[in-house]
Amino acid sequence: MNIHEYQAKQLLRKYGVAVPQGAPAYTADEAVEAAKALPGPVYVVKSQIHAGGRGAGRFKDDPNGKGGVRVVKSLDEVKAAAEAMLGHVLVTKQTGAAGREVKRIYVEAGADIQRELYLSLLVDRGTGRVTILASTEGGMEIEEVAAHTPEKIISVAVDPATGIQPFHTRKIAFGLGLTGDAVKSASKLIASLYKAFNDLDASMLEINPLIVTGAGEVLALDAKMGFDDNALFRHKDVLELRDLDEEDPAEVEASKHELNYVKLDGNIGCMVNGAGLAMATMDIIKLYGGEPANFLDVGGGATKERVTQAFKLILSDPNVEGILVNIFGGIMRCDVIAEGVIAAAKEVSLHVPLVVRLEGTNVELGKKILSESGLPIKSADNLADAADKIVKAVKEAA
Repeated sequence: MNIHEYQAKQLLRKYGVAVPQGAPAYTADEAVEAAKALPGPVYVVKSQIHAGGRGAGRFKDDPNGKGGVRVVKSLDEVKAAAEAMLGHVLVTKQTGAAGREVKRIYVEAGADIQRELYLSLLVDRGTGRVTILASTEGGMEIEEVAAHTPEKIISVAVDPATGIQPFHTRKIAFGLGLTGDAVKSASKLIASLYKAFNDLDASMLEINPLIVTGAGEVLALDAKMGFDDNALFRHKDVLELRDLDEEDPAEVEASKHELNYVKLDGNIGCMVNGAGLAMATMDIIKLYGGEPANFLDVGGGATKERVTQAFKLILSDPNVEGILVNIFGGIMRCDVIAEGVIAAAKEVSLHVPLVVRLEGTNVELGKKILSESGLPIKSADNLADAADKIVKAVKEAA
């Protein structure tokens, strides 16, 4: 789960992380009131969407205008910037051509920026440790830095047995070329970020840019946070920050039924149990010349009702021209899947080709149920056969 910049800063402030003063606003008048509470005379008005590159982005109705982050110097300019953002669609590198409608903004105090740096925390799956990445190239995408100047990236893995130690923070601070009070300020900030990351079960925390002010203070000028969905039951306060407007409606609906769904750009819907098998299914569809329309893992213990919901979810995508069901019945029985498939097909008045591959517990009973259903369901003997049949069926239907 992701949250907005201002929400991340509110969380980090509780952990002692230095961030500029600011407040969210949903209308231009609220933006002005938020600015009045700041010292001024410089304010920053920021569009709040779940995507990076907001400053370099452009609004659809004003492609040659200013971006989604604007520095202004009066209350009138704050209002004008808010009016230019709220209710308008911002397009960035990460939103795609469709862009995102800006429904809230963040009004923040201007900062005396002397240097821009980069800092992030993530879980390194290779080492199983929280790893801190830092770079002197603040304001740039870390992927670009890694591709062109990897020597400018500092990486520090923290042993969970000891937690973060002073030598970790000093290594990063000195690696960033900081001196004097800035070293102390950065060390405190990094230690606080690490505690917040662990306490909140974050999966990613990125500060870009991390800035050094003229007074030598190190501040988090931006903040992006993502959280481990499996740990959200421990953080009701974080879960309340979820902005459903920033998520795909189909993915939101899937989460209500404990389905793992991600919409893709293809035309062959997939319903699979198990993330690994789902990935393999998408790969083999592409191998046979098709394009998967989604990633959908119904889980190991799906019920008939959940399978029905999964079908409805797949068919809610107008691009879907065929469906491949690929189930290995371990915990999940093939006869339950078969009943769910039939119930769903009848309920939604299935109008696209459907290929089902079943294997595992009660597989023969499952196949018998499908064959006696009276529905035009094609059975497959193995995964390759299933992919071949659904790709051909979609092409023939077209």
